[in-house]
Parts: sequence; C-alpha cells; structure tokens
Amino acid sequence: MDSDFDLIVIGGGSGGLAVAQRAAEYGAKVALFENAALGGTCVNVGCIPKKLMWNAASVAHRLRDAVDYGFDVSVQNHDWAVLKKKRDAYVHRLNAIYAGNLEKKSIAYIARRARLNGGNGVVADNEEFSAKHIVIATGGYPDVPVLPGAEYGITSDGFFELERCPQSIAIVGSGYIAVELAGMLNALGAAVTLFIRFEHVVRSYDRMLGETLVQAMKADGIEVVTCCVPETLQKTDKDLMLRVSDGRIYDGFEQLLWAVGRAPCSRDLGLDSAGISTDANGYICTDQYQSTSAPGIYAIGDVTGRAALTPVAIAAGRRLADRLFGDMADRHLNYECIPTVIFSHPPIGAVGLSEQEAKEKYGDSVRVYESVFVPLYYALSDQKPKTIMKLVTLGDEGKVIGCHVIGDGADEMMQGFAVAIRMGARKSDFDDTIAIHPTSAEELVTMR
Repeated sequence: MDSDFDLIVIGGGSGGLAVAQRAAEYGAKVALFENAALGGTCVNVGCIPKKLMWNAASVAHRLRDAVDYGFDVSVQNHDWAVLKKKRDAYVHRLNAIYAGNLEKKSIAYIARRARLNGGNGVVADNEEFSAKHIVIATGGYPDVPVLPGAEYGITSDGFFELERCPQSIAIVGSGYIAVELAGMLNALGAAVTLFIRFEHVVRSYDRMLGETLVQAMKADGIEVVTCCVPETLQKTDKDLMLRVSDGRIYDGFEQLLWAVGRAPCSRDLGLDSAGISTDANGYICTDQYQSTSAPGIYAIGDVTGRAALTPVAIAAGRRLADRLFGDMADRHLNYECIPTVIFSHPPIGAVGLSEQEAKEKYGDSVRVYESVFVPLYYALSDQKPKTIMKLVTLGDEGKVIGCHVIGDGADEMMQGFAVAIRMGARKSDFDDTIAIHPTSAEELVTMR
C-alpha cells in the first residue's frame, strides 16, 4: 500500500468524509482512517436513526389525533423490533454508500485506528503513513457521570441497541439528547421520568423554549423531576433505583439513560507527539482556519468542541479543503448565526441570539416580538397545545438577530428564516413579506 499522501484524515464521520471527498475532487491524494462504521455518530447513533425514531413517535401522535378528524382508528400495539430492524438496515445501506463514494473518488479507505506519529505522519498497526496535511475528525462520545453504579445505566448509544421499548425508563439530563429521547420513548409506550438539574431544559437556548417544552412534556405524560443531582444508581433484583444528592430516592425503572453531555475522542491520538494543544476538557484547540497548534495539522467537528452539529462539521471540512487544495486562501467557517433544531415533541427551531444573550450584549437597543397561538391543526381537538414564536431585533433599524420557535413545524420552517437572518433581514422585511395562510410560519411575518 502506498504510504505517502497529500491529505490524511483521521475519522470517517460527517466532517472527515466531507473534507476527504472535497479534497479528492480537487485532485488531492487522500487517505481516510476509520476503524468503526463509516458515517460517525450522525449516521450510526445520532441524527439519522434518531430522526427515524422521531418520525415513528410523530406517527403515534398523529394516530392519537386522528379521532378528532372523524377517523375510527384502533391501534393495538407498536412493534419496536420491526422498527429497529428497518432502521438498522437503512443505516447499513448508508454505510455502504459512503464506502462506495470513497472508492469512486479514489480515496484510500483504511479501516484501522490511526494515531499521530510526530508532525507529518500517522501510524496504524505499526505501519507508517505521511502527508503534508493531516485532519483530525474523530468526533465525540456520550459521557457518563462518575458515581457509584453509573455502569448500570445506558447512553444514547445504548438507546439504539434496545431490542424493545422499556416499560419504564429514567433519563438523566436536560440537553437536546435528553428531551429528544424522552419524547420518543414516551410516544412509543414507555413510562418516562426525566431528571433535570435545574427548573427547565435546553438551557443554552432561549429561556422561553425550555420553559415551554417542560410544560408540553408534562402534558404528554412525562414526569419531570427538577433540581436533581444524581448521587448513586443501584440495581436491585427487580429494577434500578436512583438516589439524588438531597436524599430523594426514585425506583421502579427498567432502564436508566445518561444524557449528561458528550466528550471528545481525543485520547490516544498521539497529540503530545505532534505538540497539539487541548483545553481542560480534552477538546482540540483550533483557530478560525481549523488549524491546531501544530503546523499542517487541523481539527474539525465535535473533537474541537465548537458547535457540535453535523452540518457544522461538514461545512468546516469542505471549507478547509477549499483553502488547502482549492486556492481559496481565506476560506473558513463563520461559527456565528448557526441555525439548530431540537427534535423534541413539539420540535424547537432557533437561529441567532436568545433574548438573554441579546440584552447582555446590546442592552436597551434590543426589542422583542412574541406570538402565542394554538395551531389550526388542533382546532377540532380537545387538546390545545400552543406554539410560541419570538423575534429578537436590534436598534432603530430593527435588524433581526434572533428567531426562536417551539411548535409543530418549527423544524422545517427554520431553514428559510435562517437564510434571511444571515443576510441581515430587518423586522420591516418580515412585515413586508406576504404571509402564506393558513400556516404557523405566517406568524413570523405578521408579528406586531
């Protein structure tokens, strides 16, 4: 095997695949090292299988709503095993497609674990490889708290291994993974108890979103236990028992899922041998061009701790390849104003600054517009869940610097509004846009 390349990529997730393929399109000689399934977290234990599970949960909600529209629907049960089999088969097809794409682009796919071997090379199974440029794109993994009995719980990775829906499950965490999995499991038949450290969830988002989501989760039958710091997890003959720091005890759980954050896959990569700096949490430090502290070595994606999102890793990887091999000397990713979606029930969409962030940065120059309404979908239902939208604007010009939505359709409507906000749209531009009626999205252009 040839051992000298223009570019070596360590990691075959979204970011690694993106930078490798874009570089190859420019004619670079590329090698990609990955000893696990291609596609990384997103394809195997993240975005793709998660969205399929969210779709299944959404079908369960629609079946519940069908009676309001005159349908006589009787649902006997849900076959988790069938869903898992079809979901896993789809993921395996994607793995094969990625491998095929690498072959088509003449990228050397080396299914081994690689580590740095000084400044311009890597070693895998005692074989050495060299390149002018090396990209680290090893991603992250779900963290588990250090406390007695923590090993009895599972993580989001373990969620995708479940052969059946648990009858009862405790989920510890308040971030997007925790609330997404709680909603899915609840809709598909599990009794879900969510343990959170504070009073509301998704605290890095606009406060309105987290407060509203907690209300919606409770209305759907999820028990939300606030102000909890786990202390021990015990396994009895029948179930799992969680003790929290103030002495409260909760038991009767078939499963417990830790959703307390993620950590970078940066250990055992030989970073010290190349002189690469990391922060206190092990994330690789990079500048705006994704360069590490070692010349010719770069890092992208979750291993850098910067906006851990699949499209961000892809965008960073492609821009890096543009700069290194496409003669675009200043090409880099701007990490500001990144749109995100939480696939909770109901979903959340957000882009730009939260109200709190905007006021901390700009003070009294910030003006906020808000709309609260029951979507037309629920007009015939006894249920009256509310959609809430918020626009955050700046100064007399009314530049829109934040948009936050929780409610049905938030996931799909946010992409278009993100384009407008990134282009510098003002509130008057929103006002002058003709509404599409009747939709929920029209509320964003009719606020006063």
